[in-house]
Amino acid sequence: MLARQRQERIIEQVRLTGGVRVSDLVDLLGVSDMTIRRDIAILARKGLVARVHGGATAVSGRSADEPGFAVKSELATDEKLAIATAAASLVRPGDCVALSAGTTTFAVARELRAVPGLTVVTNSVPAADLLHSTARDDLTVVLTGGVRTPSDALVGPVAVAALRSLHVDWLFLGVHGIDDRAGLTTPNLEEAETNRALIASAGQIVVTADSTKWGVVGLSSMARLEDVDIVVSDDGLDAETQRLLRSRVGQLVVTPRPPGSAPDNPRGTDPVGAVDQQEDTQ
Repeated sequence: MLARQRQERIIEQVRLTGGVRVSDLVDLLGVSDMTIRRDIAILARKGLVARVHGGATAVSGRSADEPGFAVKSELATDEKLAIATAAASLVRPGDCVALSAGTTTFAVARELRAVPGLTVVTNSVPAADLLHSTARDDLTVVLTGGVRTPSDALVGPVAVAALRSLHVDWLFLGVHGIDDRAGLTTPNLEEAETNRALIASAGQIVVTADSTKWGVVGLSSMARLEDVDIVVSDDGLDAETQRLLRSRVGQLVVTPRPPGSAPDNPRGTDPVGAVDQQEDTQ
């Protein structure tokens, strides 16, 4: 299969599902992992897909676009697990924790199942279902009401009203994007309002965001970097970004890249080289 044909298939898969993993494309197209990564790098430079760690997502250039929970849950899974493990280690038995919606905070919910005596407040339907299924007497799960979004968040006036009278020890906040100037952002206006209510309820604000979220700007800002107590991310962040975050947030926790993970670095220098000039026939 010619490179052009492969790349057309990749674009087709991204358009159908909103995002695709490198491993799935390897199986689909019958070529090597490196070949797929080169194809994605070429398509990303042409603006046809967005390159993220572990795969590619659709790109339209619109700050109001909101990918669904299923699509996002398949991306950067190893990084999310490492971030969630580090984030959950902050919590002590008996704490009251809030979780925003998102796939990284869902990973945090998984890790919190090992902490006894928790009260968890969340507007995430999947996280609430996961925690409720443990059937533990020492775990209280409070699910806000509201209107359900593509990211499985409950948002709007009902959710905001439920949160206004609450006070939690920790908020683990997932974000669509995190940026030097825009701060923490989301493409959904009602989700932004609900997340502001979560932020106002929290003693400590912990942002859980893998490195592909850096430089992404959604439609609505939720908070400044200076409002954040802790950012937990992965070492896909370059040294300059890490220095900036350490100067603006209370603390930056960087989790190591999983063993054997390829350095996608979508916002850095392309390690593949000048692959645009040649098409292989793998």
